[in-house]
Amino acid sequence: MTVSRFVWATGALALTLLTSPAVRAATDAELADIREQIRQLKESYEARIQALEQRLKAAETRTAPSVAEQQPPTAPPAAAASAPAAPPASGISAFNPAISAVLQGTYNNLSQDPNKYALSGFAPSGDIAPGKRGFSLGESELALSANVDDKFFGNLIISLTPENTVSVEEAYGLYTAAPYGLAPKFGRFFSGLGYMNDQHQHAWDFVDAPLVYQAFLGGQYDVDGLQLKWVAPTDEFLEFGGELGNGEGFPGTQRNKNGVGSGIAYVHAGGDLGPSNSWRAGLSYLQTRARNRNYSQIDLSGNDAQVGFSGSSQLAVADFVWKYAPNGNARETNFKLQGEYMWRRESGDFTYDRDGALGLTNTSSYGARQSGWYLQGVYQFMPTWRVGARYDWLNPGNVNYGSNATYLANPTFHPERWSTMLDWTPSEFSRLRVQFQQARLAPGITDNEFFVQYILTLGAHGAHKF
Repeated sequence: MTVSRFVWATGALALTLLTSPAVRAATDAELADIREQIRQLKESYEARIQALEQRLKAAETRTAPSVAEQQPPTAPPAAAASAPAAPPASGISAFNPAISAVLQGTYNNLSQDPNKYALSGFAPSGDIAPGKRGFSLGESELALSANVDDKFFGNLIISLTPENTVSVEEAYGLYTAAPYGLAPKFGRFFSGLGYMNDQHQHAWDFVDAPLVYQAFLGGQYDVDGLQLKWVAPTDEFLEFGGELGNGEGFPGTQRNKNGVGSGIAYVHAGGDLGPSNSWRAGLSYLQTRARNRNYSQIDLSGNDAQVGFSGSSQLAVADFVWKYAPNGNARETNFKLQGEYMWRRESGDFTYDRDGALGLTNTSSYGARQSGWYLQGVYQFMPTWRVGARYDWLNPGNVNYGSNATYLANPTFHPERWSTMLDWTPSEFSRLRVQFQQARLAPGITDNEFFVQYILTLGAHGAHKF
């Protein structure tokens, strides 16, 4: 505004000077002097305008990455869905580090006691219950991230539980200067196996994890170790990845040994089908071992026996996601269909002790093949409203207890669950959700579960994956 006013005033002054009687009567020398002064003024302010334009362009260049990180594209192409890329050194990271927090809470109405939550026919895998009844603070997150220098990016996410405990959810470094599309990562991180595993809980489309994640991965599988991803230079999205870790997360255990405790490999592919459809599919494989994975199990006599497993555990995962957005505009309406199938094989030694003193009674060979899947769809019917449905099913498969079959029954019940949800997202920083589900997790027991959830994000938060 100041520059435009000056230019207008300069023009008016020149017109007044050139049309006044004094100027008409001036000598040629005086006219030349006036023209020279006007020319100098014009050049001076043209230079100032050019400098201001350059500063504006530089400022827009610096802030563009920040906006891109805070607001995900309306219809991201699948090819860019999982391609690892370090945030730029400017923008959000210019604050060094970028800081954000996620606040969550729920109201839970459960017809069955959550303290007795268990999946019939499957080994307990950790804290997978739907939470306590009534009002409850959910898991909160505090995240810090920044470029360390021109070669490394760091990310730290602290988890604050409702029980007032603090844990490190993720803490990893990413080497950003690797050639040929390679992305090495090291530290603690959520594994890239499957589709949902590396998503944080606040990014899920439902309050809780699918049953297959609860039964086979303890809710979510994290790795303390190394990860290497490579995105192929193809027109369609094609990603290969591998991870080496300590193997302490379920289904593995801490084994107090040097070297590698778990290995993971996966491949993901995706692309666009016209302007309105995109997809992604993947195959993953996890290999780990357990030592004295101990838990309680009801035996054929009705006793609460103590059992333990030691041996190898292998998990295969197939995942698929399809997204529809009319003409690529996902802001108005969109639909997402996703599903995952998991198959686990375990073999080793199984110890049974009726009296609760492991190692003092019977140990025999053990083998099990179990599987499960889920399918869910989420439809955004208005810019801020979504509705979704999900079905979960588990197959206890064939369990061979060896000589312990005298004491333990082979499971035959298939746990299953139906879920529906409705959520309202007034902005990218807030979401309110209601969810109802009916879970049949053990013979003769049905748990009717109702949830009300809020999710609030403070500060800049990166876009979620495809």
